[in-house]
Amino acid sequence: KVAMSHFEPGSSINYEKLHENVSIVRKRLNRPLTLSEKIVYGHLDDPAGQEIDRGRTYLRLRPDRVAMQDATAQMAMLQFISSGLPKVAVPSTIHCDHLIEAQIGGAQDLQRAKIVYNPGSGIIHQIILENYAYPGVMLIGTDSHTPNGGGLGGICIGVGGADAVDVMAGIPWELKCPKVIGVRLTGTLSGWTSSKDVILKVAGILTVKGGTGAIVEYHGPGVDSISCTGMATICNMGAEIGATTSVFPYNHRMRTYLEKTGRGDIASVADTFKEDLVPDEGCEYDQTIEINLSELKPHINGPFTPDLAHPVSEIGAVAKKSGWPLEVKVGLIGSCTNSSYEDMGRAASLAKQALDKGLKCKSQFTVTPGSEQIRATIERDGYAKILTDVGGTVLANACGPCIGQWDRRDVKKGEKNTIVTSFNRNFTARNDANPATHAFVTSPEIVTALALAGTLNFNPETDYLTAPNGEKFKLNPPTGDELPSRDFDPGQDTYQHPPAEGSSVKVDVNPSSTRLQLLEPFDKWDGKDLVDMRILIKVSMWMLFSVQITMCLRVRVRVDICAPSVHGGKLVTQLLRFSLEPRFNVGKCTTDHISAAGPWLKFRGHLDNISNNLLIGAVNVENNAVNKVKNQLTGEFGGVPDVARFYKVRLNVGGLTKGIIFIHLLSFYLK
Repeated sequence: KVAMSHFEPGSSINYEKLHENVSIVRKRLNRPLTLSEKIVYGHLDDPAGQEIDRGRTYLRLRPDRVAMQDATAQMAMLQFISSGLPKVAVPSTIHCDHLIEAQIGGAQDLQRAKIVYNPGSGIIHQIILENYAYPGVMLIGTDSHTPNGGGLGGICIGVGGADAVDVMAGIPWELKCPKVIGVRLTGTLSGWTSSKDVILKVAGILTVKGGTGAIVEYHGPGVDSISCTGMATICNMGAEIGATTSVFPYNHRMRTYLEKTGRGDIASVADTFKEDLVPDEGCEYDQTIEINLSELKPHINGPFTPDLAHPVSEIGAVAKKSGWPLEVKVGLIGSCTNSSYEDMGRAASLAKQALDKGLKCKSQFTVTPGSEQIRATIERDGYAKILTDVGGTVLANACGPCIGQWDRRDVKKGEKNTIVTSFNRNFTARNDANPATHAFVTSPEIVTALALAGTLNFNPETDYLTAPNGEKFKLNPPTGDELPSRDFDPGQDTYQHPPAEGSSVKVDVNPSSTRLQLLEPFDKWDGKDLVDMRILIKVSMWMLFSVQITMCLRVRVRVDICAPSVHGGKLVTQLLRFSLEPRFNVGKCTTDHISAAGPWLKFRGHLDNISNNLLIGAVNVENNAVNKVKNQLTGEFGGVPDVARFYKVRLNVGGLTKGIIFIHLLSFYLK
């Protein structure tokens, strides 16, 4: 037995159980299995009797662990408190990364956040990769980019809070048996091309809905040319194509990463069970994509959607033709997607070339380390100083601008401008709440090059920069060590151990708090309220959604989803509170439109207050307006939450609901 993490010596990895379940399922199906199938079916609650049919049946699974970030964890923990259980059934962690607002710099911003709680260790997905993910793990997390852990060979799936609570409570977790999309990689990454370009290319091929209901499984000889953190980058952004998750097969790059992060014992056991951690020879995929890494060119995707793919060599001309601002106002590197030691090293190698010529960034430039370990190590090894000297500001080890936690002051709201990031999402107003900001997604090295040039109309493979003395020079391709030669510097220890005995712990919530609100028991349903249904809003969308509705307005809800969904658009009659927790977005109505992040995150533990955020960014299909719906009882127009609250008052009689608000999520599934 080997511990899942050095933080949890009592929780062991059970490769024997995984192997046993895989053997049972292989005999039943009598065919070669993909890696995705091995890990998913290896966690079946009943491997001998569960019906298995990709894309059709629902599986009952037993995940190994749960991970939550501070915003979504609020509701998950309030729900778990309501269960009355004394402790969680599986190892569960909370990571404080979303509620830290980027404003001045890492130290100052972190200090402001510590007034409220104790953050600092890093972004959830980087922390998971460094400490908790391992080959063959099934992990569910309350964040869309939980698939980051697929870079270490795990099936890591983003879910809503209620799903996480099921697992924490020891209840089998339900998932529609996913299809498997195979991406076969050949050739070798080199030059300006990076791992980020793989997923930018895939997003351009599959679009934001192409991965719906499927796991994307990378395989082929090209896999070995990608670092473990590079594989994590690819899996992380798989959320933008609607995939259930993404995964890479166990290889020597993962083994090296495990050893460098102090988990050599896990690598040794994984070597023993490697047959269960790679796909079977001759396994079949529902769809196959082939990418030759030797021919892949650097890409930049956007604006306003992560699947609008362009080669960097063409983006300047496309921007001119489209009327997009060419000037790059801000370049931002880091986030959970691209904040590894390798990412920072490659960006620093370009910054050093510029500094040697006396050149600094023409654009504002920000750097977000993925974890305290990364921050401390890049400071020790000089990368942080180089990035600062070239004009960069090192932000806190947190999500920051990636999720809208950015107190941006260089442009006014409504002012048309361009930013380039190494983040994963670039939907309208995602980063700075400005709908006129044209956000583009690319690799950290391309962000750095464009920040030095100050314009989108720059191809670092062919174009020249001008030094202050007038000298023309071209940047050499970026270089950077995959992992630090002197091991990682752990930095400050911010881990908070759970109490050895938690039964005496009492959770007190101030009744007047605007941040937290304890859940109250639901009224017993009398079975007579499915009458006088009212349509609240019809939303233009194409998305995959975990039907997990809780209603603070105490109105029965029917959710009709035309797009394929995890629960198939079932009638939900037992839930009374309103707090949408989407599972994945696969279209232009995203989690941001349903429940925006940024300043709203702090209310995720207060059902009444977060309900003021309900669908306020979604487009009403009946008038193409945002946050403007018709009140079916008065004929007047109002905001979505306002009309919903009006219905609550008018349709509730004596505590019993008289009508249903019908939220019709309209999908343009057949264009």
